[in-house]
Amino acid sequence: MSALPGFVAALPDRVFKLHTTHTPRFLGLDSLQGTRNTSYGFGDGVIIGVLDSGITPDHPSFSDAGMPPPPAKWKGTCDFNGRSKWNNKLIGARVFDTAGNGTASSTGAPLSPIDDDGHGTHTSSTAAGAVVPGAQVLGQGRGTASGIAPRAHVAMYKVCGEDCTSADILAGIDAAVADGCDVISMSLGGPSLPFHEDSIAIGTFAAAEKGLFISMSAGNSGPNYTTLSNEAPWMLTVGASTMDRLISSRVHLGNGLTFDGESVYQANTSAAVLYPLVYAGASSTPDAQFCGNGSLDGFDVKGKIVLCERGNDVGRIDKGVEVLRAGGAGMILTNQFIDGFSTIADVHVLPASHVSHDAGVAILNYIKTAASPMAQFTFRGTVLGTSPAPAMTSFSSRGPSTQNPGILKPDITGPGVSVLAAWPFQVGPPSASKQNGPTFNFESGTSMSAPHLSGIAALIKSKYPEWSPAAIKSAIMTTADTTDRSGKPILNEQHKAADLFAVGAGHVNPDKAMNPGLVYDIAPVDYIGFLCGLYTDKQVSLIARKAVDCSAVKVIPERLLNYPSISVAFPASWNSTTPMLVERTLTNVGEVPAVYYPQFDLPKNGMNVSVEPASLRFNSMNQMKTYTVSVWPRMGSSSVVVQGALRWVSDKHTVRSPISATFEG
Repeated sequence: MSALPGFVAALPDRVFKLHTTHTPRFLGLDSLQGTRNTSYGFGDGVIIGVLDSGITPDHPSFSDAGMPPPPAKWKGTCDFNGRSKWNNKLIGARVFDTAGNGTASSTGAPLSPIDDDGHGTHTSSTAAGAVVPGAQVLGQGRGTASGIAPRAHVAMYKVCGEDCTSADILAGIDAAVADGCDVISMSLGGPSLPFHEDSIAIGTFAAAEKGLFISMSAGNSGPNYTTLSNEAPWMLTVGASTMDRLISSRVHLGNGLTFDGESVYQANTSAAVLYPLVYAGASSTPDAQFCGNGSLDGFDVKGKIVLCERGNDVGRIDKGVEVLRAGGAGMILTNQFIDGFSTIADVHVLPASHVSHDAGVAILNYIKTAASPMAQFTFRGTVLGTSPAPAMTSFSSRGPSTQNPGILKPDITGPGVSVLAAWPFQVGPPSASKQNGPTFNFESGTSMSAPHLSGIAALIKSKYPEWSPAAIKSAIMTTADTTDRSGKPILNEQHKAADLFAVGAGHVNPDKAMNPGLVYDIAPVDYIGFLCGLYTDKQVSLIARKAVDCSAVKVIPERLLNYPSISVAFPASWNSTTPMLVERTLTNVGEVPAVYYPQFDLPKNGMNVSVEPASLRFNSMNQMKTYTVSVWPRMGSSSVVVQGALRWVSDKHTVRSPISATFEG
């Protein structure tokens, strides 16, 4: 191939991983009665292309009742055998198998965009599912299900079967662009790679150039730093946080102590009957504490509640399957220290409770010290208004970005824990046979948070169709909440204040994002200048998929890209008396006349920051104003990373940019 005219480069075909009833209300889109505030709109006229594992077309979440036909620009098709499976809601469904032979290996039948995994159905309905009354999972989370943009159109691009390969993903992105999508939602990712080696970065760059908004999951490899995927600045990279809902399963110990946990499966048990309690780690089998398949063989757990530890690449539900197989009466699933207070509501196969690390330590201590340890569960169902919320969940991947540390990532966080959305009946969930009506499921991951932001982007795009993807991203980021529902700083999995590498600009606030006042805009040519500051002509040409001569382009250092957040890195050789300059340009999309004044939120130690000019005055719509921020180390500080924010404040708006400074040496 390298000898062919026009050849640029060849990339290996990499494998990537797939990363509701309450979230619209939690995000402020619905009233307490579950009806939508019409001022936010419903995403009318916007097409969301979802790249995932397929879709369940006959699920009521994809009903087109009341939906208009797709916009005239739509050029997509469906790969279903017959037209009856697609409609004015589900307007496209295609399947990609660039490495295969077009047939399912197990049956020989033609490949289909039908979802045989559940993931794609869940993410699609989260972004733009229709209104479905009576949604629930085993009686929990009961309510009216709705996507964030319930009148947006959905197009599914099935790029994931047993694997999600880079060739299929790239083909799916190109198809979504050609078909006429407005938003691309991808809840998948792989290892951190230079952008010229990353098919997702290459494909989405072309999409962003064509005006598509890109919403991507940050990954589920947290809480360690530098673990995130999807780092390019033309993407919105989304972390995962909790909502104020608990599917309560309370643990009662024989010594009178109680601990709150979670489980969707709510058994009918008597609180008066206690069961013997054992720790799986007491077995002689290696790693038995994680309750992997076969790990409880030869260990007496019959009729007992078993304490299992989270982790070791064993699924949370699978641990309960092992306990049930071995004859256990129930399972307490405890976090390890790294997961802290982050618990998840799962559809377990036996009475269970997922508890925090602190609770697990106390329970294990009781087992080790009591002569005859006993325990029982009480199930309290769906509890709303819990606190703290939102809080960052432990699995949400963290920054800083390894590929471009001058761009602060992730960008934003949204609901990604125990999210209820559509699910194929044939895939489960466990005990689905006990349900009546359409099936839904609780799922957790940044896979769930990214489509929330895809739906919010669709709402903004529907209201402001002329806005660029960068303007929409800016509106989302600069209006984000930095405090939880109680007014305190958003916490991480250890219940300490979450830093910018976890939460990004903050938790999305759709209400404020609809009216941001000012936006930071970025033209596609600016990304070329940004890339020329990172890579060679050949590497940039590969990303842009056209010849680029960086000597003829205005090179833009990372920190000077007109991004809604600010990230600077000081080398060890930096003169501490010399400021590093950061320039930004704001565009007025709010009322006129308007005057904005700067305010800083900074720690007491670590860095000094100033801004010029002292105010920004706007007299017309779309007027642009440029300002310069000076950042320099504070003498005597030992801090390696210092974080704060710059807020431009007017009578009606606050436009906030987080600031992260890294000092080497």
